[in-house]
Amino acid sequence: MRRVRLASGLVLFTYVGLHFTNHALGNISVEAMERGLVFQKLLWQSPPGTILLYGALLIHMGLGFWALYERRQFRWTRLEATQLVLGLLIPFLLADHIVGSRVSLGAFGLDKGYAQELYKFWVGSPGAGALQAILLLIVWIHGSIGIHFWLALKPFYPRARNVLFSVAVLLPALALLGYFQGGRQTLQSVNDPAWRAQNLTPAHIGTVEENALLLRWRNDTLAVLAAALALTLLARGLRSWRERGAGSIRLTYPDRTIRVPLGLSVLEASLRNNIPHAHVCGGRGRCSTCRIRIVGDPSQLPAISAAEQTVLDRIGAGANVRLACQLRPTHDVAFVPMLPPHASIADVRRGDPSHSGDERYVVIMFVDMRGSSKLAEGRLPYDTVFIINQFLNAVSKAVIAAGGEPNQVLGDGLLALFGLKEPPGVACRQAVAACATIAANVDGLNLALAHGLHDPIRFGIGIHAGLIVAGDIGHERHAQFTVIGDPVNVASRLQDLTKPLGCEVLMSEEVYSHAGFDPDSLPSQEVETRGREAFVKVRSALRAADLAELLTAPAGATP
Repeated sequence: MRRVRLASGLVLFTYVGLHFTNHALGNISVEAMERGLVFQKLLWQSPPGTILLYGALLIHMGLGFWALYERRQFRWTRLEATQLVLGLLIPFLLADHIVGSRVSLGAFGLDKGYAQELYKFWVGSPGAGALQAILLLIVWIHGSIGIHFWLALKPFYPRARNVLFSVAVLLPALALLGYFQGGRQTLQSVNDPAWRAQNLTPAHIGTVEENALLLRWRNDTLAVLAAALALTLLARGLRSWRERGAGSIRLTYPDRTIRVPLGLSVLEASLRNNIPHAHVCGGRGRCSTCRIRIVGDPSQLPAISAAEQTVLDRIGAGANVRLACQLRPTHDVAFVPMLPPHASIADVRRGDPSHSGDERYVVIMFVDMRGSSKLAEGRLPYDTVFIINQFLNAVSKAVIAAGGEPNQVLGDGLLALFGLKEPPGVACRQAVAACATIAANVDGLNLALAHGLHDPIRFGIGIHAGLIVAGDIGHERHAQFTVIGDPVNVASRLQDLTKPLGCEVLMSEEVYSHAGFDPDSLPSQEVETRGREAFVKVRSALRAADLAELLTAPAGATP
């Protein structure tokens, strides 16, 4: 239903955009508006165009009433509330215009153009003209909010948002100005007998009897719309009464348990009970930020719809993950929200299931700056921070250039990850390539800072690889994507061992072998790491710069 409502809304928004463009021609002349109207009539008054336009109008309006009925709580955001109120106003304000233009054409063949409409709104009924200008803004704002909700989750939207916003402001402004200029020209022409004889004939504006009948049809239309709205609200009340009589279920959150009537979605239950719950898309089943992890057996839950499954597949969700906005449990259920309540569109755009928790093979690199404590002696705090930042920038640039991702700054050191999007063999070679580039960047930094350094900056690098758990870890607003697991600890220990072993790089045999290097290119040894009983076989490089030659050799073993 949401897809049908979106499609019908796009048809209507296209019509409105073209209509406003035609209004904007009033800044040239009413004649220009009439010439533009010829194209509009060819497009929208043809049998296919009429069916498409008015079919979209009826479908969109009907599904709007259905959405109002289906929603079980009214804790809307400001944008959602604005869209709802404006959407309910549009049919009532639009009834007069549709009956007076399209219905009059079909029923009596009245060929109305801009001259007749501008006369009606600027001379015959200025109050109706003011309402028409208000309707123009209401329709445009309602449609623009809908377009925003639709595009907000698209990857290109941040780049296109400013351009689209400019168009969204400029087009209605030009349309209103054209409507104003056309009205002024009509007021000047209305006293011209020739103009009146040409544009105000019964063939254009109808007879008294025809207009009386159109007025009655307009009133009947308003009565039908009011009845449809009243029936929708009545149906909501009857459903709520029936659900209260059908019983209730318990929803168990990590910190509380609530009892809610049957029929509520988990998201609706959260919002109704003032429990913060992320829902960037407004509960439309698009963003996945409301997702929850079911605790226990999910077999008693209602089946997953095709639309919900599409979203879950996109984020790589497990079997016990559901969308809170789509799940309407029929039995008691316990769950844990997977994203913090303040989750934003940025959380949606990440598009990587690892942010919710994922096991994967990753290459971990720890880089540490040697002698940072001594560096601070005799220097102003600003100078010390400046030098450390320059070192971290040099290391980060090398990591990024090699294809890795800087993950965490650890004081005067850096944790970097390789293989988040690459196979293990490629990731291992990328990490080794980063070592050589780090050496080159630090040499350049030492040269640039030679006048302010007593000793050149030195560093140690530890590299290991293996299966880790990746995800957003931390407290709500301070959660950060990072990795945990034994391979992370081993990489950190290897970095620590570079100092007593007198080398700049210490990589595990796991990394070395996956990279496909010659078995005899680097010396090997076994080292003991804290927290592990077994020794770790490692390869050492006295100087990180020497690894550049290792990379030029053809790869041996395949990962």
